[in-house]
Amino acid sequence: MAEITTKQVQELRAKTGAGIKDCKKALEETDADPIKAAEYLRQKGLASATKKASRVAAEGIVHSYIHFGARIGVLVEINCETDFVARREELKELADNVAKQIAACPNVEYVSTADIPAEIVAKEREIESGKDDLSGKPEAIKDKILQGRIDKRLREMSLLDQPYIKEQSKTVDELVKETAAKLNENIRVRRFSRYVVGEGPQD
Repeated sequence: MAEITTKQVQELRAKTGAGIKDCKKALEETDADPIKAAEYLRQKGLASATKKASRVAAEGIVHSYIHFGARIGVLVEINCETDFVARREELKELADNVAKQIAACPNVEYVSTADIPAEIVAKEREIESGKDDLSGKPEAIKDKILQGRIDKRLREMSLLDQPYIKEQSKTVDELVKETAAKLNENIRVRRFSRYVVGEGPQD
């Protein structure tokens, strides 16, 4: 049997939304073949994050979290497909975990990189383009370095790209997908606001 690496498990989990143990078992059962492993999970009804993502999520909850000391507060809206799932403890637990993540990440301003306005992306490109260490480099290499830095910066601003504070080996996006797989619905973080005493709320 091929040795199963943590990276293989994480990649399969990100692709399918299935849990860690399920992904590892799928890889073990398919001799670490990622395509066959994904098919195995689908057959078992454990992989459906991609399919769920296309379904309308118009129900959900707004959850509030006040950090210890009452100096940071968070409001987050989590959407799902049905009122039934909106009342489930698993969704409330997800909302609480996401809210705590937002409280712990002051640099996060958007749900995903897709939500970052074009003018912000352009501004980041302008800032990175002006850095001294890029001068004199061949244009192709310069562009590659520049794009890498911009992508990194955008991920820093994106909630879903953050390492989950309770389990750094997975992202917030993977956490959401795991809950979606567990509840068999499309679940998404719609929006959030973070409040800090003495500062205005983030847009």
